[in-house]
Amino acid sequence: MNLSLDPDLIAPAAEPSVRLIPLGGLGEIGLNMMLVESGDDLVALDCGVMFPDDEMLGIDRVIPDFAYLLGKRAAFRGVVLTHGHEDHIGALPYLLREVEAPIYGTPLTLALVKDRLSEHGLAEQADLRPIKPREVIELGPFRIEAIRVTHSIADGIGLAIDTPVGTIVHTGDFKLDPSPIDGETPDYAKFAELGERGVLCLCSDSTNVDRPGHTRSEMEVGRALAERFEKAPGRIILATFASHIHRIQQVIDLAVRFGRKVALLGMSMVGNVRIAAELGYLKVPDGILLPLEGLAELPPSRQVILSTGSQGEEHSAIALMAAEEHKSIQVEPGDLVILSARIIPGNERVIGRVINALFRLGAEVLWEDVAFVHVSGHASQEDLKLMLSLTRPRYFIPVHGEYRHLLMHARLAESVGIPRERIFVIEDGLGVELTKTAGRVLGRFPTGRIFVDGKGIGDVGSVVLRDRQLLAQDGMVVVALTVDKNTGDLLAGPEIASRGFVYVKESEELLEEVKAAIREALARRESATPVDRELLGSLVKGAVRRFINQRFQRKPVVLPVIMEV
Repeated sequence: MNLSLDPDLIAPAAEPSVRLIPLGGLGEIGLNMMLVESGDDLVALDCGVMFPDDEMLGIDRVIPDFAYLLGKRAAFRGVVLTHGHEDHIGALPYLLREVEAPIYGTPLTLALVKDRLSEHGLAEQADLRPIKPREVIELGPFRIEAIRVTHSIADGIGLAIDTPVGTIVHTGDFKLDPSPIDGETPDYAKFAELGERGVLCLCSDSTNVDRPGHTRSEMEVGRALAERFEKAPGRIILATFASHIHRIQQVIDLAVRFGRKVALLGMSMVGNVRIAAELGYLKVPDGILLPLEGLAELPPSRQVILSTGSQGEEHSAIALMAAEEHKSIQVEPGDLVILSARIIPGNERVIGRVINALFRLGAEVLWEDVAFVHVSGHASQEDLKLMLSLTRPRYFIPVHGEYRHLLMHARLAESVGIPRERIFVIEDGLGVELTKTAGRVLGRFPTGRIFVDGKGIGDVGSVVLRDRQLLAQDGMVVVALTVDKNTGDLLAGPEIASRGFVYVKESEELLEEVKAAIREALARRESATPVDRELLGSLVKGAVRRFINQRFQRKPVVLPVIMEV
């Protein structure tokens, strides 16, 4: 696999070429966005967010850095979306504030996009252009064909991109489900046809490369859920992703089959069900959906609550139920709670607390680790091998995954006959340039993660995050003092307030020692005229930090407040 880098390799090749530049999604799960560039033309594949990890305190979401794209506004021809998950569409509102460009996607994907854009006041001005599988669009020199794939959301597509130097296939997120709920099987014939014609490069989903075998069909999880519905004596509370239209369809069908009614919980669940039903992706029989109040009038054996919160998110319906804080629902003995979703890595502890709390309330709880209540929407090893065999690419780039996923996928490709020198393992900001006869890794492009904090975009950086981490770990100490503006002599104070370090009323003796350390540090200073506030602040910070670190091995944030009279 080709990992050689030359930071100077940014200039385009002398002969016609195409560049693949990932702005996100290679090296992490989420943030998916890939640029395809040839000459003076540029298109983007997806434009997604990443949700913050535990270290990103206060951050709402993370978006790609659009700097390279924005520097080439005149060349930008549009965005083509593979499906409607947030990690593929969620950053569009932030991009469309900066550029005007058409957005292409399947009808359900665009309906979800429009819903997100409405929240930002951008829906009316957005240029949304629907496409269907086997439909071809032309953007500059690119001829792009949508290819039906299956995933954990309806209406997903891969892309075949004809470029001046050859065809690039991007799978999007996919699995090869032979019996999908909607009957729309993956377009094996089109992938095989492309392989016969010649694929210059395959970019393929790496999420489940560590899972052997084939990914099981969504139909199978439906049969497993049917057994639970049949045996459940009381109320069923099932949590899943609001975007999983096929899972939602199966729950509704099972409710009809076993004489139950369904109530929806969560704004995204209510919204997505409405959108999918209006577009015909979801079949909802009349009278099957009831408001919570109506459902409560039925005996528990006839109730199903379909909820968001499968990841135990704070303030989600499931989390509130577990904490006995939901305003309308109290979990009771006899309830069956099903978390019908994969636990996202990093959420294990949160989910564990929710599960334990639900058990304490008397519910029976099922999740992926203990029961067959979920199947993945991503291809496992044998499916990935089949995609490689169907397309037979000259070059291969694993995408959509952490570095370990990308590397494992590269090794899998090598095992089915792709030469090592034609496999490019790259991460965000490293590009690949392809000509008709050669491929190479390009030096680093401007990329990064932009933090969204409330309405602020990019105003929180690493320094602010570090301060938030320190505040969370060690707290804050505020030192207020008054000095003579001419001499700098201490006139009053220091007074100390603390948050997250010690409780002031119970630590008076300790705080007196801190005050003494401050006075000693100020007494050692050389007199200065006029008063140097920065120097005084530095002396106070240093004195407090040294004392606390020596005594407690802690490093709280120290905030000096200096008044001059």
